[in-house]
Amino acid sequence: MNRQQRRIQIIQACLDQQKELADTAKREMDSAQQQSNDYGANVDRYDSYRTKMMRTRDMYAKQLSHANAGIRVLQSLLAAPPMEKADHGAIVITDKQRFFLSIGAGKFLVPHRAPEQLTQEVYFAISAQTPVYLALKGKAAGDTFTFNGVTQTIIEIL
Repeated sequence: MNRQQRRIQIIQACLDQQKELADTAKREMDSAQQQSNDYGANVDRYDSYRTKMMRTRDMYAKQLSHANAGIRVLQSLLAAPPMEKADHGAIVITDKQRFFLSIGAGKFLVPHRAPEQLTQEVYFAISAQTPVYLALKGKAAGDTFTFNGVTQTIIEIL
């Protein structure tokens, strides 16, 4: 697998996770709306159950909006070529961890075929607001950086 194919595979794994989050938020938002509708007409002005359902719906709507924004960013990165320096959209592989400098999506797994077995590699999707992103920004393969007292060497950037 060449660098571009590997890059697309990693971004697609993160995108799949974001789509799953969006689907879950949409289902829960619809469920809260349905529960509120099934409850019937307002009992009184201070109907706490309906208020609770509407707050739940609004919370999931916000999560859905956030997930959809992440999906749009990730889809735009699919067409980008592999990078040489750590910046937004780069995939940075160090001697200790793997980072995807994109959105704050946290840990995600990428299928990897090793000889005779299928394994999953752990990656961390981090946003530009995180301190580790700032420590990585502008670095190239072979550079080292220290974060939280741990020194890491960049092996590859995709």
